[in-house]
Amino acid sequence: MTDDAVVLVNAAAEDDVAAEHVVDIFPLSGYYFGSSLNPLFLKDHSLSRFRANYEARGLRTCVQAVILVELFKHPHILLLQVKNSSFKLPGGRLGIGEQDIEGLRRKLSRKLSLDDGDNEAEWEVRECLGMWWKPDFETLFYPYLPPNIKSPKECAKLFLVKLPVSHKFIVPKNMKLLAVPLCQLHGNDKARYDFLYSFIAPTI
Repeated sequence: MTDDAVVLVNAAAEDDVAAEHVVDIFPLSGYYFGSSLNPLFLKDHSLSRFRANYEARGLRTCVQAVILVELFKHPHILLLQVKNSSFKLPGGRLGIGEQDIEGLRRKLSRKLSLDDGDNEAEWEVRECLGMWWKPDFETLFYPYLPPNIKSPKECAKLFLVKLPVSHKFIVPKNMKLLAVPLCQLHGNDKARYDFLYSFIAPTI
């Protein structure tokens, strides 16, 4: 094989890798948003419950979905608004022994679909955008696991989820699904958004 051929092969391989990381986003107008008749039970997120769950189950792993749409020629991200206050990425805590992608699909079907678990296979979960760790119960997340921490308390993972051209979203009656400009998350209004969300724009 000549040097020119090697260059062409390497260039083709690089193009294939780049194509794998390209995610098409589609206009918000192609999606239907509705509300179910039933609310979603909201779990207790108190520190005492966190400690009790850790004693019973060990490390808590949470998976969240980064879902992008296009509005006004700018990328927006879909966030769930809970009780007209806080904004959260769709997702949640994994069950004991549950795999990341399996668990994220279950959570998406529960929070964004008409019937619980009716279309888990439809969610196209792509690459993991990042992992963050909580060394203890009361600190913020770290973008790495400190080497002196042997028993972290929580791990949070963000996954890119690719949407088709059209889709129907049905959310619990006590939640709203909103499209928020990606640049707004990058500015990170800490009073409204989790500080982890400021890392989304640089990673994609």
